[in-house]
Amino acid sequence: MSSPVSSPDSAGFATAAGALLLCRAEPDAVEPVAQLLRERMLLVEAGHGWSVLVPEGKPWLPGDEGAEGVEPVDRVLTGWATALAVGSGWPVLALWWDGDRSGYTLAAGFRRTVGYEWLMNGTPLGEDEAMRTFAARLGLDPVLDVQSLEALARPDTEADARARMRGLLAVLTRTGLALPPGLGPCEPADRLREVARVQQGVRQVEWPGWRDAVRAEFGAVEQGPFGPWVRGPRARALAAAQIAAGLPLAVWAVRRRSAGWTAAAALLLVQGAAGLAYDRVRARG
Repeated sequence: MSSPVSSPDSAGFATAAGALLLCRAEPDAVEPVAQLLRERMLLVEAGHGWSVLVPEGKPWLPGDEGAEGVEPVDRVLTGWATALAVGSGWPVLALWWDGDRSGYTLAAGFRRTVGYEWLMNGTPLGEDEAMRTFAARLGLDPVLDVQSLEALARPDTEADARARMRGLLAVLTRTGLALPPGLGPCEPADRLREVARVQQGVRQVEWPGWRDAVRAEFGAVEQGPFGPWVRGPRARALAAAQIAAGLPLAVWAVRRRSAGWTAAAALLLVQGAAGLAYDRVRARG
């Protein structure tokens, strides 16, 4: 049985690591929220009611500005998924893998994230309860789908990590998910980018600047489930809660030098400030 390596070689890690962000929303809804991550990504439709974000960079690798060590890909993706989920009304599923492990993290609103992982030989490392919580938050069948998910958490010498994650995606096809060919689990990050770039309707997600970002945030909030909360006491309370959560998270993320959680904190702060500003502008108008 293989075992996780705590400090992977950077060159090998660069080749093996990869990630996908599956958003349960159409690209039109995902794009303005994803821009606030301030990361270059490719956005592609992934079936009915689903979109997939493919990171263009590799923030989980050592940088050129004094970064120390390697930022684990699962930590980066958890931060991104959390940021997207708290900034929208739809769940975000992060799929990630490196040379030793693979797994998923599901973020939904302000609720605690749930995840599971496997060694690359398919050995389960998570808790069965995670699979049941996963199914409940995505509205999956509590009997048939849960049985399929729980099978992924049992030992199986015939199933490696790639097979486990494909089994996970197979369950989600019942909700409308249909990843484009080539955008599959355990593919190298470079290969994922190449495949995403040639997809029909692919969008380049980039940071548009503060003015356009705030403008896009207003539109995203008004079109989302928090539409009735964009003005008045509820809007102010929500914005204040986002700022209150974002400030300590930002301090913690900077101390830990965590790119993913820094993005989550920044998104909370931007949304909170935008919500307060919008409420004031509407009140004056």
